[in-house]
Amino acid sequence: MHFLPTDLTLQVAQSARDFAQKEILPHVMEWDEAQHFPRELFVKMGAQGFMGLLVPEAYGGAGLGYFEYNAVIQEIAKVCGSIGLSLAAHNSLCTNHLLQFGTEEQKSKWLPALATGEWIGAWGLTEPNTGSDAGNMKTTAVADGDHWVINGTKSWITHGLSGELAVVICRTGAPRTSGNSTAFLVPRGTPGFSGGKKENKLGMRASETAEMIFDQCRIPDSNRLGAVGDGFRQAMKILDGGRISIAALSAGIAKGAYEAALAYSQERHQFDQPISSFQGISFKLADMATEIAATDLLIAQACDLKNRGESVTKTGAMAKYYASEVSVKTATEAIQIFGGYGYTKDFPVEKFYRDAKLCTIGEGTSEIQKMVIAREVLNAQ
Repeated sequence: MHFLPTDLTLQVAQSARDFAQKEILPHVMEWDEAQHFPRELFVKMGAQGFMGLLVPEAYGGAGLGYFEYNAVIQEIAKVCGSIGLSLAAHNSLCTNHLLQFGTEEQKSKWLPALATGEWIGAWGLTEPNTGSDAGNMKTTAVADGDHWVINGTKSWITHGLSGELAVVICRTGAPRTSGNSTAFLVPRGTPGFSGGKKENKLGMRASETAEMIFDQCRIPDSNRLGAVGDGFRQAMKILDGGRISIAALSAGIAKGAYEAALAYSQERHQFDQPISSFQGISFKLADMATEIAATDLLIAQACDLKNRGESVTKTGAMAKYYASEVSVKTATEAIQIFGGYGYTKDFPVEKFYRDAKLCTIGEGTSEIQKMVIAREVLNAQ
């Protein structure tokens, strides 16, 4: 397998790198400390084409593939995991769900605003007591003539307060039965749809995470995505691609931490020599570099499969699982290389450390990824 980046991929990556240095880096700690979600930044990213990377040009998007998408997420995450997370969630969840399962009328109506950053998207599957147990979700949608009435609460939703359009998975059948959920498009401003509690998080603090509350929220049947009862199947397909996003996010955070540690190890002197000359430090750097390289190859394989329209269930789960664990390990070792300075907010690695952990939890925990991988491996026998 050969995954040498094309000129287009390199050009897109450079564009994202330049944008991150100019528009994000000067504000990283300010946004993190204040838990400020910089909504205006996403309008600027829309102008760069980053908000509709996978959306065809006919709908106002950039019309790019997964290699370019991976490159953008990584470059943004190398500077700020929070912005990388929000960008990934917008592209791979809400926008991609609409792109994959919407009618032509729905896509023409909603995608242009999402692809240009005029609107930002949210995606609601998780609930307070049903994280991985989605078949038992409590949020329901009940048919009422040519409308649906939604009641319930979604939690841990990226852009739960600020998202102008949400894709919401609701239970439309009996709990824990096959085909018991359906996906709906719910625009902000719809009566009965409101934001709830905003989470106070350890990391990813500039990426807004909040509840979405539905109280007798009435929407037309024309806002239904796909067939009644098809919601969970759709969600699983979206999460297959979403895992590539989190793998890219993880890799970007890992590279940011590694590059900071590498530079520091060559600048910091002890016993009249750079600390990189000591085996205890150089071996850490060797492990980091090797594991990041392996992560890149797994992600590239998943991107290649996705671009060719083949199944990425196993490879996407492998990439997400491995990349997220490598991200945590790399950030941990980066702090160790920095020593006491790494534990302070004067240097960037403490933030990489805090941000990395979410990657092992969001869009399916590491344990869930292992379940997916094991199922795929065993069913292949």
